[in-house]
Amino acid sequence: MIEPTPLSSLADALAIRDAGSDDMDAVMAIMADAFEPTYGEAWTRSQCAGILPMAGVSLRLAVSGDGTVTGFALMRAIVDEAELLLIAVDPAAQQRGVGAALIDDFILFATSRGARRLHLEVRDGNSAILLYERAGFSLVGRRPDYYRGSDGRKRDALTLALER
Repeated sequence: MIEPTPLSSLADALAIRDAGSDDMDAVMAIMADAFEPTYGEAWTRSQCAGILPMAGVSLRLAVSGDGTVTGFALMRAIVDEAELLLIAVDPAAQQRGVGAALIDDFILFATSRGARRLHLEVRDGNSAILLYERAGFSLVGRRPDYYRGSDGRKRDALTLALER
């Protein structure tokens, strides 16, 4: 288990910790608020619950000093690879370092388990791409027209990777 990571870069105290069974309501609330509904990228409660018992999977939470869950990251590490499956930050806490803290925690999670290749997939045009690039991830693949918005527009899926 990775110890909680306090972050001094935020005005209020922020820690990253493992999610508990009582945290799913907070995760689902952030999921509903943070994901653009046009693309259907948010996961359902049953999808999250279904993957959590799998080997190498971890749900990590960003928690403010007052105990409020401000973001989460769902990740999986198997042998020498790790994948960031899902990440979201409460819109009220965005642009305050929460996403960067969760990415840093993902990198620590992955490398502490022996992963040498970390990867994720993101919709082309998602503002989080800049966050991933700042953390050292780079484009390694593209799936044309993978996402279809409710408006009928198609977007590519980008695969980003970080070699350690």
